[in-house]
Amino acid sequence: MNKRLNITLPESTIALLEDVTQTGERSAFIDTAIRHYVKQVRQQTVRELLEEGAKARAGRDLEISDEWFNLEEELWTKTDKS
Repeated sequence: MNKRLNITLPESTIALLEDVTQTGERSAFIDTAIRHYVKQVRQQTVRELLEEGAKARAGRDLEISDEWFNLEEELWTKTDKS
């Protein structure tokens, strides 16, 4: 279902819109542009959250790897000798 909106845009934005669309294509173009923009913003937000999480867990992860390093090294040494 479609809904009509009354929006106000700067003249420069309208000029851009007129450059790339014809009168009957504007709604579809704006719909596509909004969906594309929102998708990009969501992807960037997820990237930022993943990066923040990785940074927050970096110290803990390093501690865990340090704790297990000796055991893994011992296992590899035993495996190489077999």
